[in-house]
Amino acid sequence: MAAPVRILTACRSAILNANVTVFSLRSRKCSALPHTDVQKEYSSKWVRRKFVDFFKEQHGHRVVPSSPVRPRGDPSLLFVNAGMNQFKPILLGAADPRSEMASYRRVVNSQKCVRAGGKHNDLEDVGKDVYHHTFFEMLGNWSFGDYFKEEACSMAWRLLTEEYGIPPERLYVSYFGGDAASGLPVDEDTREIWRSLGVRPERLLPFGMGDNFWEMGDVGPCGPCTEIHYDHVGGREAPALVNADSPQLVEIWNLVFMQYNREADGGLRPLPQQSVDTGMGLERLVTVLQGQQSNYHTDLFSPILTAIHQCSGVAAYGGRTGEMDDGKVDMAYRVVADHVRTLSVCIADGVYPGMTGAELVLRRILRRAVRYSSEVLQAPQGSLARLVPTVTHILGDAYPELHKETERIMDIINENEDHFLSALRQGRRVIDRTLGKMAAHEATFPAPVAWSLHRNLGFPLDLVQLMVEERGKGLDTQHLQHLEQQERERAQAQSQADDSVELIDVHSLAQLQREGVPHTDDSPKYLYSLRHDGKYVFPACRAAVLALYGVGPGAGLLEEVQEGQRCRVLLDRTSFYSQQGGQEHDLGYMTKDGLQDVLFPVEDVQLVGGYVLHQITATETLRRGDHVQLHIDEAQRLACMVKHTATHVLSFALRQLLGGGVAQRGSHVSAHRLRFDFSVKASLSVSELQQVEGLIQQIIQEDLQVHTQEVPLALANQIPGLRTVDEVYPDPVRVVSMAVSVSELLEGTPHRPSSVELCCGTHLLRTGAIRDLVITSERQLVKGISRIVAVTGDDAREARETGDVLEQEVEALSARVAAATSPALRDAQRLAKDVGQLTDAVEGTPIPQWQWRVLQTQLKALQRRTNTSIRKLEIKEAGRKAQELLEKHGSRPLVVDTIDTDSISVVVKTVNRYSELSPGCMVLLLAPQASSGKVLCACQVPKGRGVVASDWAVAVCGHLGGNAGGSAVVAKGVGNARAEHVSQALRWARAYAEGAQGS
Repeated sequence: MAAPVRILTACRSAILNANVTVFSLRSRKCSALPHTDVQKEYSSKWVRRKFVDFFKEQHGHRVVPSSPVRPRGDPSLLFVNAGMNQFKPILLGAADPRSEMASYRRVVNSQKCVRAGGKHNDLEDVGKDVYHHTFFEMLGNWSFGDYFKEEACSMAWRLLTEEYGIPPERLYVSYFGGDAASGLPVDEDTREIWRSLGVRPERLLPFGMGDNFWEMGDVGPCGPCTEIHYDHVGGREAPALVNADSPQLVEIWNLVFMQYNREADGGLRPLPQQSVDTGMGLERLVTVLQGQQSNYHTDLFSPILTAIHQCSGVAAYGGRTGEMDDGKVDMAYRVVADHVRTLSVCIADGVYPGMTGAELVLRRILRRAVRYSSEVLQAPQGSLARLVPTVTHILGDAYPELHKETERIMDIINENEDHFLSALRQGRRVIDRTLGKMAAHEATFPAPVAWSLHRNLGFPLDLVQLMVEERGKGLDTQHLQHLEQQERERAQAQSQADDSVELIDVHSLAQLQREGVPHTDDSPKYLYSLRHDGKYVFPACRAAVLALYGVGPGAGLLEEVQEGQRCRVLLDRTSFYSQQGGQEHDLGYMTKDGLQDVLFPVEDVQLVGGYVLHQITATETLRRGDHVQLHIDEAQRLACMVKHTATHVLSFALRQLLGGGVAQRGSHVSAHRLRFDFSVKASLSVSELQQVEGLIQQIIQEDLQVHTQEVPLALANQIPGLRTVDEVYPDPVRVVSMAVSVSELLEGTPHRPSSVELCCGTHLLRTGAIRDLVITSERQLVKGISRIVAVTGDDAREARETGDVLEQEVEALSARVAAATSPALRDAQRLAKDVGQLTDAVEGTPIPQWQWRVLQTQLKALQRRTNTSIRKLEIKEAGRKAQELLEKHGSRPLVVDTIDTDSISVVVKTVNRYSELSPGCMVLLLAPQASSGKVLCACQVPKGRGVVASDWAVAVCGHLGGNAGGSAVVAKGVGNARAEHVSQALRWARAYAEGAQGS
């Protein structure tokens, strides 16, 4: 049997059994011990540390920790896929001038990167060769307006040849050979630099835009690059293999010289500040230094491969690829080793397997690893998670979060493996049900069903194909490819939409800085007060127009804008809150001095590189140098303040109840509601939801004072209990606390637990103005991450009142159901309908989440009770009708008749019962509906009669202008006919059955 078929057959067998075969875990252990046969001086840990220390100690670079693999504030990326991702604000000139990042000039680090999904996707290539990975480490050094080509090349050459000791005769260098179509010349500077460093001309090769010109995206910073390539063979001249995708001669280091900006019109303009961005894959470098030709034979992977073998049922890893890899065993080793690294790093950084975006990609990675582990490597369930400690041992020194999260990572992998195996069983049932409904003449399994299984359950498409082919059906692969293409186009459109948002171009930002335009003073946004009567006062703010930036065609800095023209206004000071920290921007308007009756509505407010940009559509001429009065929408601002302070209170209450392990994973504050994502093992119980709301009510009733103070970032980080999220904070940073002042917290003398967070948002001055808070939704986004949605004030009061009303309705309905001890069928159906309508009302109405769950539990019990009653009554009625028909028709082999009922279920049960009473009879019944003009239809056919029930029902209902479906034995459907046409339909149904038998 060919290897792919063996894989699919093994998977099918796993599905068919309720429990997947589990090998004895006592007899096998997945070792986490390190290999000792790697020369210590060339261990991956030494290589990584040597790179960082070289640039730090010998060339004055600042060491910046790796950012998490979830991008910071960059929706265009699923994962961090390059070392430069976290430095994009610097390259775009948009870094907060008060942040540490704004001071970066020379930087070095090792960045965790994932390339799976999105524009850079290596997922399907992993395992097929010995060098593709979904997770890898990118060693990099950067210069932001400091050194450029000569220093970058010189440092790189010295590190490789002198510090790492790589023989220069093994190295080739490529550089940019120019592009006439773009008007770009040959990068002669770089070529001459390499010559001066001793690179022989025959080892110095020019290439074009595709290989040696790097671009961040469709627009943005870009420039020529030069790459250093290593020949694993050596002792030869092989320039033809450079950039030829040869596994023997591979690129190890890319040095990008960012000196242009790709404009929206496709043109190139020189950047105001030149930068250097270099990247070298740690895995490839370690392969070179450890004398290997495969990344998987280095100490980054060998311990994992050994651990896999110790808990598998196959031979040890042999390093084979392609046709030499019998049964794809070595490919499976590589897939599992690579994927468990990716899973470990992503989960440690808070990206869990899920249903959308990066979470969906991670789910696919996990399920791919599970399939190869269980089907090819014959490892028992749970083996994948047992590899995590080995990954932690290898990478934990560089990324200590792995040590902290090892147990959580293992739990999440095990839980998701269980879900996958359950999904496989569920998918089999869907496939069986769909095949059962297909008529005999239908040869193709529906592509939308197959795609839904793949998209929603993670069911492998190749397995779907194998299962339907075994049942004599085909899979519409063209339609499937179309559905996959639609999915890719949707994702690409979203990515392009996210990429297209440019608030102000890099050249205009540089011009503002050259002209000495000061950063916006936005401190007036905090200058509000609370009167004795509880009203907040938001004073107007007077400001000067420092710059105007046109939006749309002809975007750029302008001296003036005319009526109807959209632009972004830069002021010297502002009271408007710009969107940041999860809080929506302010709305409002500005008026121009001398034209107080002409309003300029402010549509959007954003912060870029220290400048606050107010988007308006001009209602009158506005010029640079004009003075304006700013007026925020006070109701909208106050509503955001309420929600933001309430979010802090909610976060504090969750930690008080569930413990300090609760970590914020995201939040969003608008005028209408708040959303809060946090880490927790399982969804909150009814009791926990009630307790959280109780703690919040207590804080609201205490009317605690909200304190704010700007302090140096290093000092703020020393505050006990401080809550932070993965953001780049300014310095100094704003600290927000409740009940206990910031100064007391800094002194370390608080007498009570207190909410304390770093936050730039606008907050209430006292908690009493929240008035009330109701959690209207709480659910797990993915395993381990919950999302709470809550409302406050009048919305909270209304939610509580609505919940009480619905509770009373459920109680009344429960009493009606309890009183109906022996209802008629119509009465039981009416009760079931009322239960369904009330369930829909509870489902779609904002009420307290704890109450929603209680009511849903009660309604589900009522639904089960009414359904049971209806089922018993239908069986009783069907039995009576079947007996009447039997008395009418006797033991005839074919019965076609009508019955009086408005329930398709009764029609089906009647044909079932009639077939039991008269086993050899073919029976078809119609039930005309006078009120609607519909005709209900059901039929049952004994085996061996030459008639397929589904074909019979389809033919009859099709004759009546309707449709039907079912199996070869039982089918049902609906048609349309006036009463006088039913008798004609009966004759036609009888004739069809007799004709089918005769044929």
